[in-house]
Amino acid sequence: MLHIIKEYERVVIFRLGRFSGVKGPGMIFTVPAIDRTVKIDMRIVTIDVPRQEIITKDNVTITVDAFVYYKVMDPEKAITAVENFRYATSMLAQTTLRDVLGQMELDEVLTQREKVNEDLQKLLDRDTDPWGIRVTAVTIRDVSLPDSMMRAIAKQAEAEREKRSRIILAEGEQISATKMRDAAALYDEIPVAIRLRELQTLSEIAREKNMIVVTTTTETGNMVAMANATGPRKKQFRSNAERNASNE
Repeated sequence: MLHIIKEYERVVIFRLGRFSGVKGPGMIFTVPAIDRTVKIDMRIVTIDVPRQEIITKDNVTITVDAFVYYKVMDPEKAITAVENFRYATSMLAQTTLRDVLGQMELDEVLTQREKVNEDLQKLLDRDTDPWGIRVTAVTIRDVSLPDSMMRAIAKQAEAEREKRSRIILAEGEQISATKMRDAAALYDEIPVAIRLRELQTLSEIAREKNMIVVTTTTETGNMVAMANATGPRKKQFRSNAERNASNE
């Protein structure tokens, strides 16, 4: 009997019940009623692992689904070493997924996705090697959490953000207090500096036309005296400037 085998296919031939060989691709001949053929696809096959409910190491129930990618490397072993290599690979992927994630905590499952995928791929590839199967990749598609756990994680994240904001605010207060202590020490050494600072503050307040500044009598007298002291100097400076301008 004539068979046409595609490029990505191989045919395992049994003659009178015994393994005869692997043929393909191309055109092959078999003897009817004596030879039995089993066709194998050599391309990469994708297994959609059903959703699995798993209890993590810290007793959190999660629902996980994944994809497994495998390829037949030895058609003879895939047929003679296991009854149904497709079903066996799918069941092995499910049990391995449960075993690996059951030994991890929830934070590790959520944050170390690439590491989990690599561990699953190595374990599956090791266990399917006697069947002539090579597992090329494992990808966890989704990890679902209960609603109560989602709310708990949201509260934890909010508490962490509040903690960071309080720490930043406390650090700012500490720096401000240090600067104020240094300024107080400087004002203590130079008393007139605090007075100049007060006058500067009053000057800034006076820029607002709708505000009235009220001070004590003594302080007002000091301000008037200072203004009178600086007034003649300003007038003299103006007269000198006008005189110089007229001479030019």
